[in-house]
Amino acid sequence: MATQILRGIGDVVSYIDSRTQIRGRAGWIWWLALGGLFLDAFSNSALSAGLGPMTKDLELSAGQIALLTSMASWVALVFNPIGGWLADRFGRVGPLLVAKVLAMAGAFIAAFAPSFELVVAGRFFVGAAYGIDFAIAMALLAEFTPARFRARINTWQGIWYTAVSSNLILAIGFHNMNVGDSIWRYAVGTAGIVALLLFIAQAVKLVESPSWYARKGRLDEAARSMTKIYGEKFEAAPEAERIPMEGVATKGIGNVALIFRGIYLPRTILASTVQMGQSLQYFAVGWYLPIISIAIFGEGDFVLATVGTLVFNAFGIIGGFTSPLIAKKLGLRRASAIGFSLVFVMLVILGLAFNTMPLWLAFIVPSLFILFHSGGPGANGKSLSTLSFRSELRATANGFIGAIGSLGAALGLVVFPILKEDLGLGPTFLILSAVPFVAAVICWVIKWEPSRADFNPDEEPEAPQFRDAVTTR
Repeated sequence: MATQILRGIGDVVSYIDSRTQIRGRAGWIWWLALGGLFLDAFSNSALSAGLGPMTKDLELSAGQIALLTSMASWVALVFNPIGGWLADRFGRVGPLLVAKVLAMAGAFIAAFAPSFELVVAGRFFVGAAYGIDFAIAMALLAEFTPARFRARINTWQGIWYTAVSSNLILAIGFHNMNVGDSIWRYAVGTAGIVALLLFIAQAVKLVESPSWYARKGRLDEAARSMTKIYGEKFEAAPEAERIPMEGVATKGIGNVALIFRGIYLPRTILASTVQMGQSLQYFAVGWYLPIISIAIFGEGDFVLATVGTLVFNAFGIIGGFTSPLIAKKLGLRRASAIGFSLVFVMLVILGLAFNTMPLWLAFIVPSLFILFHSGGPGANGKSLSTLSFRSELRATANGFIGAIGSLGAALGLVVFPILKEDLGLGPTFLILSAVPFVAAVICWVIKWEPSRADFNPDEEPEAPQFRDAVTTR
């Protein structure tokens, strides 16, 4: 087998883009990165189904409930950019493994906590793990995905709803085991077991990103990574034959400022808008589906509320796993714009007719809300930020834009119950409809599309505004 010579990042990207499938060690890495996103969703939703029993078990006040439900999102807001900086400074694999350790610690601390304060401490670690992992896992996915399969990154949204649904199914199983109000401890503890298994698998199978190595000018290490991943022989070209690396961002945490300059500014605005909008609408409506389910179908037992929520989330699974096809057909931006527009319509219908619509329509409209959300903007905020920036900026950008999403999530978790209590569900839906409306307008105005087949951010020329702001190597 002939040895392939790497002269620079272009050779690495060209080889990866030439792949006709994502398989072998690369396939393991791709799916294990998605596995981390499964864990993030599983851990993040662990309290949702068991929130009622937990409230009784720990005798929580309304303020304590608000703190617990939003804690992970507030912490992730801080740790998203920290995770992005760690990944762009030290590589992808190490911080991913640290995130699994934090997830394990958070899950087991909360599961065995004798007091409210220790549950909060556990959720702090879960939020830190979520913030670190998501920014890095999406960057890793982008760096192992050939250009022709770029829309497949949206698969993470289907994984998210699968994780949430798995949590709901487990909650029903734990309920049938007659564990009483401690059901939430079993759900949270299970997330720790998932984190342990994923830590072992990632420690064994993950290989550092050759694209990250190459963008850092570390071609010898990039060649070793390529050899491990693809089973072919790669070597770095002699120093005299290497393509010089110009305009490489080497300012560490200061790289965040670069995503607001030149060619990257509209990309940052678009990705941040989609991420903030989808987080707000999901965590203000989708996360509270058990409450909405009870309001639709009437007061019932734990299983009834959980099954109703599970049915709604089934539409999220359909939309999430369909989103790669939608993005490939329409592009990430247009898919987001159309999705936001349809979500706006669903929220207006719910707002105007929630108390008067027939039962079948009251079931269909929230289901369509989840379908349009997951098939459009739900997946696209992180995909837009992942695919819009060069390798040495990718995780940093994901971290910052992920922090914007975490802020939206935290606000959504806090705002919905307050509005619902003061105004009722109908007016709450009408107020929240402003979120997808504004996001849709911005998506229609900014004409940036990173998912086109002939574009790769690692190969694009630098704009003068950006080149002036980085250190040239």
